[in-house]
Amino acid sequence: MVLGLARIQCLLVSIYQSITMVVAKVWQLVRRPEGEPSVEDFLCVEEELPACSEGDVLVEAVALSIDPYMRYKARQIPLNTPMFGSQVAKVIESKNPEWPVGTHLVHYEGWRTHTVLRSQQLKNEEHFGVMHLPDMGDLPKSLGIGILGMPGNTAYFGFLDICKPKAGDVVLVNGAAGAVGSAVVQIAKLKGCTVIAFAGSDEKVAWVKELGADHAFNYKTTDVGEALSKVAPKGVNLYFDNVGGKFTAQALPHMADYGVVSLCGAISTYNEDVDIGVPSLTSPFNEGTVIWRQLHIEGFLVFRWTARWMEGLNQLKEWIEQGKLKYKETVFQGFEKMPSAFIGLFHGENTGKAVVVP
Repeated sequence: MVLGLARIQCLLVSIYQSITMVVAKVWQLVRRPEGEPSVEDFLCVEEELPACSEGDVLVEAVALSIDPYMRYKARQIPLNTPMFGSQVAKVIESKNPEWPVGTHLVHYEGWRTHTVLRSQQLKNEEHFGVMHLPDMGDLPKSLGIGILGMPGNTAYFGFLDICKPKAGDVVLVNGAAGAVGSAVVQIAKLKGCTVIAFAGSDEKVAWVKELGADHAFNYKTTDVGEALSKVAPKGVNLYFDNVGGKFTAQALPHMADYGVVSLCGAISTYNEDVDIGVPSLTSPFNEGTVIWRQLHIEGFLVFRWTARWMEGLNQLKEWIEQGKLKYKETVFQGFEKMPSAFIGLFHGENTGKAVVVP
């Protein structure tokens, strides 16, 4: 009789576990993209998650980030593994008193609806680790992967620490309607600079003008060199480059002496089949121009400033609350939209930050 009861108890436990087993939806990279990514490079699978052990938490995605740098990651991560990316997530089960149920955080475990974060991961609030979501107040929590997250700090530190702007400087920003570029435009204006901005459509140009840009152009319909000759006859002092490629080749001759280039990204080249670090004889940075103008060109990764992370976010949030900093999100509804939203980045389908809400 006792044995029978034990078997019944075990059976009930098994049934309970099967009922409560969490199944995550996961977008895997199943084919290495050639040129522009396609939907067929990704496959959505279901994954049964293991139970939480002591110190672990189970989180559910609230908002997932879509960023151009993921195209580089698609060259590097193993096939048949989750596509790399960040998300704001909510703790829905916890065996860790430091991360109670209801806590919101940012993690980099990729394109997935649910994730078990192990105790060791929760101790790593560094590069591509797990970070507490700052107090957003009444602001959308999705801003934790936007203006109040990595893109915001990219603009904040990448512009202020590298360019060191002074009132009266002439600043050039491309990709100016994106998550990073739109923040740089506004920070430059807060510092008293004259801002020249380029974006990829007339609608985006209009929005960038609303943000305060002194001059804004559609790079698809405007000759970059001619525009800079007209609006910056004495040259550009500071250039925040998100695009690279042909745009930079056209812009570089219009730099002023001792100008500074903060090299944030090169989205125009991301779909080319050339890996980072491979020697190349082509570059938008003409050596003669760099030497003659005595330019300072510096590339950066934002996690250089991990130790000062909250400094940037706190200042950005203060500017938002003061009405000095605006943001825009392009929100795609549905986890199934992850690949198409990502591909859309390379067609300029987003204004501001691209976000997927599951």
